[in-house]
Amino acid sequence: MDFDAIVVGSGITGGWAAKELTEAGLTVLMIERGREIRHQQDYETETKAPWELPFLGQGDAALFRAQYAVQRLNRHFTEFTQNHFVNDAENPYATGPDTAFSWFRSYQLGGRSLTWGRQSYRWSDYDFGANKRDGHGTDWPIRYADLAPWYDKVEAFIGVSGQAEGLAQLPDGRFQPPMALNAVEQHVREAIRSRWPDRCLTIGRTANLTEAKDEEGRGPCQYRSICARGCSYGAYFSTQSSTLPAAQKTGRLTVITDAVVEALDYDPLTRKISGVRWVETRTKQRRRASSRLVFLNAGAFNSVQVLLNSVSEAMPGGLANSSGVLGTHIMDHANTLSAMALMPGFEAHTSFGNRPTGVIVARYRNLDRMDGAGHSRGFSFQGGALQSTWTAGKREAGIGAAYKEKLRHPGMWKMVLVGFADCVPRASNRLTLDRSRTDANGLPLLKIDFAFGQEELAALAQAKTDAAEMLTAAGGQVIMGSDRPGAGGTAIHEMGGARMGHDPATSVLNKWSQAHDVANLFVTDGAQMSSSACQNPSLTYMALTARACAAAVSMLRDGQI
Repeated sequence: MDFDAIVVGSGITGGWAAKELTEAGLTVLMIERGREIRHQQDYETETKAPWELPFLGQGDAALFRAQYAVQRLNRHFTEFTQNHFVNDAENPYATGPDTAFSWFRSYQLGGRSLTWGRQSYRWSDYDFGANKRDGHGTDWPIRYADLAPWYDKVEAFIGVSGQAEGLAQLPDGRFQPPMALNAVEQHVREAIRSRWPDRCLTIGRTANLTEAKDEEGRGPCQYRSICARGCSYGAYFSTQSSTLPAAQKTGRLTVITDAVVEALDYDPLTRKISGVRWVETRTKQRRRASSRLVFLNAGAFNSVQVLLNSVSEAMPGGLANSSGVLGTHIMDHANTLSAMALMPGFEAHTSFGNRPTGVIVARYRNLDRMDGAGHSRGFSFQGGALQSTWTAGKREAGIGAAYKEKLRHPGMWKMVLVGFADCVPRASNRLTLDRSRTDANGLPLLKIDFAFGQEELAALAQAKTDAAEMLTAAGGQVIMGSDRPGAGGTAIHEMGGARMGHDPATSVLNKWSQAHDVANLFVTDGAQMSSSACQNPSLTYMALTARACAAAVSMLRDGQI
């Protein structure tokens, strides 16, 4: 089989690569390691009620412990969504002796685009310039101006609802109308701004439609907040609802599922990839295809695993690894529940529906002046205000008619702020292959070595203090807070390992997400990231992918590849 391009992975960036390359006229093979899931047909639990499931939506606890030991720690993982997450027993990975890392994964057509949190934020020059400013990691070879038009393109297509705020550190985008803050959140927003004018609480910018996109057959959000089950309305962005139909419409896309890519073949004479090899997971047969371009979009860690496993006489340390930094400088946001407060005085207020986004407090530390205590980057908050419902009865003592009547009414309002701190890139945080152990397909296990450092701990300590001060100023009664990060991976923003940079001696990719060493290789998922910022990275992944596709097609047509 021979194609113009092969895209490895079908998640958020793989779908974008397939769309952009096919619409540019290229024939594309998309290889997905997981099973096929068809839009509107295969969302098995989308409309089911709890009583229609064997364990009422809570799941089989014994099964979860035995086969989903990591995935069950994800707040989106339930009996309703377990078929959109990997079976950990069947997909093992290794960790170093001092590493706690929860790797949340979704191996199926669409990847984590079916289960992601949909928070969509632009990065700014505070983020792209951070490494150069404080000396950590390597300088990004791009700045905000390089990516701004691609942010425009991605937002216009996927549909992002949000409120323009005019913040330099969190640039505005092409937004659909924002979802509304509830009464408590609006009060906290105003209280924070009156006390700290440089701090902005705003509605979460989310890839959930508030207006239909009829040209794509996508309807507006129904405020069910059960997105991870799959959405037949197409109201949130996923590969299935958006990029895959666009690519298929061209007639130039071939999709293969249940196929794990094991390695890329490198030709030292042409200095290009000559083929992609994969294992059919059902039959264990080996297959191979060739192409003029290869886009790695398997997910940050999986893409690095493929490159590390693609060893040859010419590249014994892994493909595109002349720098020796392949696998290093991995990151994930340090996150924790910074503060939770009771919010009295709003008993007469309630809300209706299940809004599928929360709020964000944009970064305000270490911007134009260094005002962080022991940290040089920044942090932001996500969270929101919520009322307890009848489910509070699970944690309260009570019996009888009065108790039941109480549970019929909304309870006390609470406000939660979860801190997300920038993770400084470090060489010691890295991925390697454990060739002494293999998975069911005969491939070596990926090994993760990861730990947060003093910068992240200092940032979360300050975030705890700041969050308590803000909620107290808004009339809240703080009842808990933490400055200790969750295990690595729990922010579900793992990135790095094949970073961008100016210098081939210290980076894997150039400014076009193209490998310094291999002209026809592009890595456009989270592996390419050189720093983490403190806001969600998915929108940036998609913008970088669209930009890289345009560059690759241009190079191909100009004979540079």
